[in-house]
Amino acid sequence: MPGKMPNWTKKFGYGEFIHLEHRNCRACMMKGDKVFREVEDNCFDAGIRVKDMADSDVTKQVLSTIPVLFNYWAKPKDGMETSRFFNDHIADTVEKNPGKFIGIGTVPMQDVDQAIKEMERCVTELKFPGLEIGSNINKKNLSEKEFFPFYKAAEKLGCALFVHPWKMIGTKQMQKYWLPWLVGMPAETSRAICSMIFGGVFEKFPGLRVAFAHGGGSFPITLGRIEHGFDMRPDLCAVDNNKSPKSYVGKFWIDSLVHDPNALEYIVKVMGDNNICLGSDYPFPLGEQQPGKLIREMNFEPTLKEKLLYKNALQWLNIRDDSITY
Repeated sequence: MPGKMPNWTKKFGYGEFIHLEHRNCRACMMKGDKVFREVEDNCFDAGIRVKDMADSDVTKQVLSTIPVLFNYWAKPKDGMETSRFFNDHIADTVEKNPGKFIGIGTVPMQDVDQAIKEMERCVTELKFPGLEIGSNINKKNLSEKEFFPFYKAAEKLGCALFVHPWKMIGTKQMQKYWLPWLVGMPAETSRAICSMIFGGVFEKFPGLRVAFAHGGGSFPITLGRIEHGFDMRPDLCAVDNNKSPKSYVGKFWIDSLVHDPNALEYIVKVMGDNNICLGSDYPFPLGEQQPGKLIREMNFEPTLKEKLLYKNALQWLNIRDDSITY
């Protein structure tokens, strides 16, 4: 995030909170008293980010908070405070860089009433078209009924949701080789999609517009297995929703961040060419170094490339193409 961060570590204690310590043009993300990640100035300097966008032929970028700053572990009032800070800061960055950014917010999902309150502020006051939420909320699946009022409010407000993996399942069992990011994240995203399908979220809230990160994780390639399991063991899979998992293809979005032309071609075939948005994961190592490069190099029709590069994202965010300024 650009700008100066308040010293929340003293207020909240050490736990899991991530804060930034600026060191020249870099910042260290601290988890407790240990360095979690060193980030470049393009994480907190909007001017550098705009320059990077120009260098990589990106005309507009959606800004969101890094998932480790969701702070779902915190007390609700503290989670609300940090959410408001991040959301105000993104809104300020959008306002000071006209035509460059679209902001989506974060909310304290550990308290649904507070999350709804901040979502309303994000949509009505800050003019954000959506929010980013985690793939689980303190280990609770997104299918839990306690989150249904949040989905109902998002549907009513027309607030898009972007689900990003975090707190990946199995992390403790696969510490080496960066496996939580390489294996855990794709599984975590599939967990979120399956939870929302099997839990009846898409069925109960058909107007909800949800996008999932990283090509939908392992969901597209395992959809056949998921459908087969649903058919063979409805006693285990269809306990909350008896609709086929495949029937929900086309009713949510995924991004294009798969790093492989065969994989991109496959997800377009399986998930549909109207439901895949350009994903960059900028500016982190698992991101596409030249956002959109893979799409541009594919042997796709120009109309399909346009959809993948920006039109599908505008549809997910419910933003009219002719209303966009660059």
